[in-house]
Amino acid sequence: MRSVPPKHNDFLEKLSDFELDWSIIKIVLISVVVGAISSVVALALLDLIGLVTNISYFGTTSITLLPPSLKHDGLLSILVPAIGGLVVGVMARYGSERIRGHGIPEAMETILVNQSNVEPKLAILKPVSSAISIGTGGPFGAEGPIIMTGGAFGSLIAQLFKLSAIERRALMVAGASAGMAAVFGTPVAATLLGVELLVLELRPRTMVPIALASATAGAFRNFFASQHLIKPSPLFPVPFHQLFSGLVDSQAVIVGVACGLVAWALTHAVFGAEDLFKRLPIHWMWWPAIGGLLIGVGGQIDPRALGVGYNSIGASLAGHLALDTLVVLFVVKLAIFAVGLGSGTSAGVLAPTLLVGATFGGVLGSVLVGGTSSTWAILGMGAVMAGSMRIPFTAIVFCFELTHNINIMLPLLISCTVSHLISVLILKRSILTEKIARRSIHTVSEYGVDPLEALLAENVMDAHPVVFRSSMTLFELVTIANADQRARVQRLFPVLDNDDSFVGTITRRTLEYLTRHEIKEHGQGDIDGVRSTPLVERPSGDPTSILARDIMTTEVVTVEPHDTLNSVAELMAIEQVGVVPVVEPKDGSRLLGLKLLGLLNVYDLLTKTQSRKIKEERYKERVLNLLILPTQQDPAGK
Repeated sequence: MRSVPPKHNDFLEKLSDFELDWSIIKIVLISVVVGAISSVVALALLDLIGLVTNISYFGTTSITLLPPSLKHDGLLSILVPAIGGLVVGVMARYGSERIRGHGIPEAMETILVNQSNVEPKLAILKPVSSAISIGTGGPFGAEGPIIMTGGAFGSLIAQLFKLSAIERRALMVAGASAGMAAVFGTPVAATLLGVELLVLELRPRTMVPIALASATAGAFRNFFASQHLIKPSPLFPVPFHQLFSGLVDSQAVIVGVACGLVAWALTHAVFGAEDLFKRLPIHWMWWPAIGGLLIGVGGQIDPRALGVGYNSIGASLAGHLALDTLVVLFVVKLAIFAVGLGSGTSAGVLAPTLLVGATFGGVLGSVLVGGTSSTWAILGMGAVMAGSMRIPFTAIVFCFELTHNINIMLPLLISCTVSHLISVLILKRSILTEKIARRSIHTVSEYGVDPLEALLAENVMDAHPVVFRSSMTLFELVTIANADQRARVQRLFPVLDNDDSFVGTITRRTLEYLTRHEIKEHGQGDIDGVRSTPLVERPSGDPTSILARDIMTTEVVTVEPHDTLNSVAELMAIEQVGVVPVVEPKDGSRLLGLKLLGLLNVYDLLTKTQSRKIKEERYKERVLNLLILPTQQDPAGK
């Protein structure tokens, strides 16, 4: 068969920037529905929190979201968070233990372990338990439970369709991000949160559904705000800031370093409290009640630390709190948040992190020059979020969407980036990933281009493999296959016809079998020290008359030179083969008779790609030398 030279534009036809097909339209349409449902569920959860708060602290049945107050019950209000914690503990023990925690780690675990399949009962138990925990004074945020609840509805809707695990993941995260967008009015930040933290990749197949679900939730929120059913965006309006001077920008580095240390303290406080609770000689069902009692004590010191704290965040960002108030609120909020979350109650971490950061930024503002107290509060809020949760881009955009203060972006970029850097250097895991790491689940938060996606088959293949001719005898084949060390390590031998076209393959296993049962039988000598093994049935025929074309297989798995190594690896896994021939691009349905270009095995696929990665990351060299020294002249003038 005559080989056909590859087309000049084969490379352009073979590869594209993204792997995506029209099946994404189905996922997109479902994601819009998920976004609408999640936004309604999220806002209903806020109303439920407001209802529990009003019943617990005011004795009314209003759904207006108010901060807890101690005026109604006085010292007896210490017991309110404890009662709420007890109810949550009972729900967790007899309902589902998965309602414990702050939502985001549980969503990550569902993605990594359970293929994005959420139990239906979690869609009810998680929001109800969170509403009870927060509504009875728990110093937590609603976003974590909303993310888990929105994700649960996204997963449940996805489970109604015949979808892959990746598609279910996209819809689950779409629901989670939509819930966050509906609560805070931050659709762009919600999309970034889903990409940076939950979906574990940045690809159109997941990013597009997440973004459109978040946008749908944002549109629903705007509609509800126009009907005066919810506070309009921005959630935390602040005084307008003029463009900042270089002095403020430079001091943003200080804020970033300090907030990175606060992120370290916050993470260690939470899991230090969790370790202490684990030492208690009682069932974990009782831990939230004990944590709630301590929360109630903290609330007596500063009631502003109780509940979701949106009013306190707004007051901090607006610069309405005095320095001593900021210090007390910072300390109390951090302490009761760590104790409450460490007790294993149902809660969220985002709102408490925002308040801790805003109050700490306000405290720093008392010693920094330039800007206003509002400036430093915003920088502190974003930097603590970036450092503790390891989502710097989400933190930057989130703070902008919460305040609509465009001029804060440059110092915010500096403080969030520096805080993220400090956190990565001094903390192995974030406040979110530490939770699931303790369950022996490892997550990788560094996203980069996989070398298997960047390299092609032609880049790592063996272009000069040992080959057989179809007219060779069995004895000649065995002699060539054992001629030298290079031939001995090859496991698959391509077979070429007289015109050099590729016509089949022979495995080393086939040769070894025939060596034992044909060549030894006909007295051709001991090949490679292999002894004869008797079988009930022996292949018949003289080894000098058995040709390569008689024993080769034409059912060959092949790849083309412009196939990415990732697609080659997938093909190897599907077909269960460890080595594949690389042939010229196929012409129509013709599979064999093409020109052989090389051979690619698993060993080369892994070692050569990793060697390239190691060289790029670890090998250091001076490329340019600015100091140009004159060359020394030969004394003889040569």
